[in-house]
This record gives sequence, structure tokens and C-alpha cells, in this order.
Amino acid sequence: MSFSKEPEFSHGKAAANDASTGVLYCNLGTPDAPTAPALRRYLAEFLSDQRVVEIPRPIWLLILHGIILRLRPKKSAAKYASIWTAEGSPLKVWTDKQSQLLGQALQARGHHVATRYAMRYGNPSIASQLEVFKDQGITRVLIVPAYPQYSATTTASLFDAVYTWAAKVRRLPEFRFINHYHDDDGYIAALATRVRAHWDLHGQAEQLVMSFHGVPQRTLELGDPYHCECYKTARLLAESLGLTKDRYTVTFQSRFGKAKWLQPYTEPTLVRMAEAGVKKVDVICPGFTGDCLETLEEINDEAREAFMHAGGESFHYIACLNDSPQWAQGLASICEQHLSGWPSQAAPDGPALEQSRANALAQGAAN
Repeated sequence: MSFSKEPEFSHGKAAANDASTGVLYCNLGTPDAPTAPALRRYLAEFLSDQRVVEIPRPIWLLILHGIILRLRPKKSAAKYASIWTAEGSPLKVWTDKQSQLLGQALQARGHHVATRYAMRYGNPSIASQLEVFKDQGITRVLIVPAYPQYSATTTASLFDAVYTWAAKVRRLPEFRFINHYHDDDGYIAALATRVRAHWDLHGQAEQLVMSFHGVPQRTLELGDPYHCECYKTARLLAESLGLTKDRYTVTFQSRFGKAKWLQPYTEPTLVRMAEAGVKKVDVICPGFTGDCLETLEEINDEAREAFMHAGGESFHYIACLNDSPQWAQGLASICEQHLSGWPSQAAPDGPALEQSRANALAQGAAN
């Protein structure tokens, strides 16, 4: 195996911006543009991940390249175009802003860290951002998923991308990984604040629907904790809001293919509610920290239309945490827990670095 070229080393040289610790905030990903070619590239990478699709690979690749990548990109491009902004994909915009807010919050707490964001699929890739860290002299990296609930289909896949990069690198940084924060007090409090702010403006609906991204039912049966963590998040949020069990409903969205996924499904549930006489619903997607195609188009457009068509009268979508200052502080607290023991609050010692360099040169070091 050949390894990637190491950056030039110099004894006694401080890391760029005096930060030797990096925080990499990672999200799922998004196409580079709302076009069929861009969607084809993105979907090919996403749906080729064996963490995402566990169908035997030879069979799946025939389906993927023979059918899905021929038909789906054009349809998906139209959906992305409907939510695309002047700044680009909403998911990328919010992930970037959250990364910046996280960095500012950590710096305000005295941490000398470099903070960047990356995408598991698409750009900027996890590998490219780890290369930037390496070039900057970062020797410790905290990997922070944008997914509060752990799933092998998301969190573990993200970690796989880190391991794949590491397998080609000679001199590795120290790594730490955050698995989940589905029951973190700061995360729950930020969600509750979002809901209460909506209620203050619009009043409280008959039902609060908490819609999480779905995964195949088989993943639960094989030991994935995602289902349980979604329900715990929902319970804690409901308790924080003072909701009894009959005032909120947990659902799962974004089903792909014909296999059985976690139930109840979001849109059919909303239709049944309307048909049963429920007139007003509030819908929030706690598993998404930033608004994206699945929240803006699937929920606030398609699910809204289905509910209203079935007899509903009021459908309010409650936005994701996005650039919430409270969430930035909550995420910073989560990161602080995992930065513990690393000297992220210690500024570089100039004299000590100079002495280290002098000692190395005296013993024959070239640089």
C-alpha cells in the first residue's frame, strides 16, 4: 500500500492559528447543484454505501446502475430545485453556519480549536477536510456527527469515511468520536425552546408530530439502537414541554424501496389523523439539526398537502435548530465533554517551542 505524502515537518513549529486540536462537524451530504448530473453523482456515492443498503452487493449494483441512477436523478433534481437557495443547498448552508457558531462558542470558552464541516457524501468530503487539518498541523481531531441519534446507516458510515482516510495516512492524528447525543440536556432544551417559540406565535395544535428519518425495520431487529434513541428523544422533549402521551405522536419518514421500514410512517399517519377529525397539527423533525430536502420538501410540502387534502385545516412545520444560538451553546457543551483531557485550552508555549527546535537542530535535525 502506498501512503499519501506527508506535509513538510519543522521542529518547534506551532500549528496554524495556534490550534493543534480540530473539531470536524459532519453531516450526511447534498448534491453540488439541483441538476440531474449532480444528483446522479451524489446518489451513486450515497447508495453505493453498504452501510446504507445491505442488499447483496452484486444484485444491488445492478439495480442501482441499471434502474435507479437512470430514473431517480431527474425526479430528485426537481425536488432539490424547489428548496435550493441563493446560498446553495439548505443542508450545506446550515451545516456551515452551525460549524462556524460551534467554533465561536468553543473559542469563547477558551478553547484553541480549528473547526470545519464536512459531508459524508458530496463536498466538502471528510477526507479533504482531514487533509486540511493535517496541513495545518492539527494533531488531535474530534469527530462530531450532525446526527443526534446513532445509526449504523449514518453515524457508523461517517466513521468509516474517517477510517478509510486514515488507512492511507502515515502519521495519524489522535481521534475521538461522538456516537450520539439524543438525550443530552442541551439538545432537548434547544428543541423545546424551538417548539415553545412556535406556540407563542401560533398557539398549540391538537397534536405535535415528531417525525424522524426512517431506516429499514431489519436494522432494529439486527441490533441498531436508532429506533430506541428516537423514542427517547421524543419522550424527553414531550416531558420538557409538559405534553401527555395523547398529545404527541412519533413517526418515521423518507422510506425508500419496498422493504418494511420503521413505523408508523409519517405521511399515512397524518392522513389518518385528518380523516379521524384532527384539524390542527404541529410537525417537528428532531433528528435533523438543520433544514434540508427531507424537512422542507417532504414534510413542509408533501406531508402538508396530504394532511390538508385529507381534511386537515392547519399544518405548521416547526423549523430545525439551524442557527439557534442555544443549540450552538448546547453543541459546544457536548464537544467540551469529549475534548476533556486534551490541552485545547492551552496556548502554544513560544519559548518552549523555540527550545525544542534548538535541541533538535543541535542533535542533527535538518529542519
